[in-house]
Amino acid sequence: MSSHPIANLQDLLEESVTFGIFPAAQAVVMHRGVQVFGGVAGNVTGDTRFDLASVTKVLCTTALFLRFWTEGKVGPETPVVRFFPGSPVGDAGATVADLLYHRSGLPPFVPFFAQALASTPELLDPACPAATRTRVRDEVLQAAARTPLAAPLRTRTAYSDVGFILLGEILARVGGAPLDVLFSRHVAEPLGLSARFHRLTGFPTDGQVAPTGAIRPREPAPGQEGLWGELPSRPAVPGEVDDDNAWVMDGVSGHAGLFGTAVDVARFGQAILAGCSGEPSLAPGPLWHRALATDPLVQGSTRSMGFDSPSEGLSSAGHYIGDTPPGAVGHLGFTGTSLWVDLRRSLVVALVTNRVAHGRQELRIREFRPVFHDLVVEALGLNDLTPKAHG
Repeated sequence: MSSHPIANLQDLLEESVTFGIFPAAQAVVMHRGVQVFGGVAGNVTGDTRFDLASVTKVLCTTALFLRFWTEGKVGPETPVVRFFPGSPVGDAGATVADLLYHRSGLPPFVPFFAQALASTPELLDPACPAATRTRVRDEVLQAAARTPLAAPLRTRTAYSDVGFILLGEILARVGGAPLDVLFSRHVAEPLGLSARFHRLTGFPTDGQVAPTGAIRPREPAPGQEGLWGELPSRPAVPGEVDDDNAWVMDGVSGHAGLFGTAVDVARFGQAILAGCSGEPSLAPGPLWHRALATDPLVQGSTRSMGFDSPSEGLSSAGHYIGDTPPGAVGHLGFTGTSLWVDLRRSLVVALVTNRVAHGRQELRIREFRPVFHDLVVEALGLNDLTPKAHG
């Protein structure tokens, strides 16, 4: 092991690659605005972009919501029915806040891609015309809008990709441009991020992307077995989004689709801290504080506007991050990515891996994450606050 405690993070990343927890990883740690660790493991460099998966929900979708909220174009109480008339979620009276807090009653996941591939198998041809992909994208949005509620509005928290698919489209209409264009203009450029969507109709593969899967469509994730029938498949094209619903949406959606580096994720985390300190970072301080506050309507929810907070017991954030008010916010990505921001410690931890490249049944990332985050806090000597009980 290395002599300096923070360097042990590099050892942990490399050992985890050796043990097959993930093929490759990047990690960046920032404390009080200063990068105190940056590590790379596996056959990647610091410039390799990783599929950020659901980290897209905060890095793109929540960030754009804050930007447009600041400009008065949309707000928490904006009704969904304004954009999706006749939709079950709109007719129930849902607002943008209900989508952000995951309390709309929409189901967590619907395999929209299965119907899209059954009706339009030419999507699997890399030369599929842009017009076809655009048509299918519109059909998926319509199907998402028609999705019945799985629970009554505002009665429980149920993490929902479907809700963020709709939210991404709402923001695109509010902003008057496609979601990927709005992200580049209003988030990536102001924050100096290299992160971007890989639109299938316009993304040139350049080899600077960590692989995530071998076939399209992907195999079912744990818990998704039996949700769709047999579909045509083909070898995966490098650089295309891992999430199949995002893939049939031309690679651009509010729930998944961003590719970026650990530096990108960490810079966004630092923007959160800056915003909370009153700096003009995407939105003014009062809006950041409102956005990061836990849902006031659903008792026991760990959700804020797009973000999650560490759960009781053993969280992916470990035993320290978020253990003291005002806590921590963050988000996980299915491909093996995460962001955690400890508001008390002014600590940002960005971890990006491509663990799904070893198969979607490879779940040891669940044990790795808390170990990694605990080591970060201990290495920096920031574990002197009262930790959560180990559970």
